[in-house]
Amino acid sequence: MPGRVEWVLLAYRMPREPSTRRITVWRKLRRLGVAQVGDGLVALPADARTREQLEWVADDVLAAAGEATVWLARLGSAGQERALVERMAESVAGEYRRVVEEARSALAEHPAARRRTLRRLRRAVHSIGQRDFFPPPERDEARRAIEAVADQVAAEVAP
Repeated sequence: MPGRVEWVLLAYRMPREPSTRRITVWRKLRRLGVAQVGDGLVALPADARTREQLEWVADDVLAAAGEATVWLARLGSAGQERALVERMAESVAGEYRRVVEEARSALAEHPAARRRTLRRLRRAVHSIGQRDFFPPPERDEARRAIEAVADQVAAEVAP
């Protein structure tokens, strides 16, 4: 992690009822790959895209009669930042490990099932990549595992 990271934070509070609005906001935050810093406080590395995304979520919170504030900040110490980065990287690393397991299992599938699995795994890796701000080594392992499946699929359809 070269240098210090600027973070965009969303501090929010929502009414308990109706719960569907809270759940919708939480799902959006999960899809973005936020780090849960505290109760009602999430963070992402700051860039134009992540700032805009958290501003949209803040608008959703306000529309649901909640309170929301978007902040730009730097963590107080390199150790705190390293811990947050490691937590975010480990979260996506687990998702990449599941992709690797599924890709390895796909090698034993029926060819038609293997092709479907390959498409699904490629979509999964793309989706994970959207929230992979600090790529762990598992990312490359997942890509290699998918390529092994792709190579097998290609060999099956080659004349």
